[in-house]
Amino acid sequence: MEIKADTTVCIGAGMCALTVPAVFDQSEDEGTVLLLQQVPPADLEDAVRRAVTLCPSGAISIS
Repeated sequence: MEIKADTTVCIGAGMCALTVPAVFDQSEDEGTVLLLQQVPPADLEDAVRRAVTLCPSGAISIS
């Protein structure tokens, strides 16, 4: 699994950071998504999928 985060689409809702804080954070300046791990460990993959579905702007995707 590889995660992509588009900060130009992100609205700063923070659902990703709340759902998987080991993988996502928010920029202090703009409040947009910061990707901490582009390839998360296998034990976090389900949580990452949930974060993708919870993102209201669709700024996060996985491949």
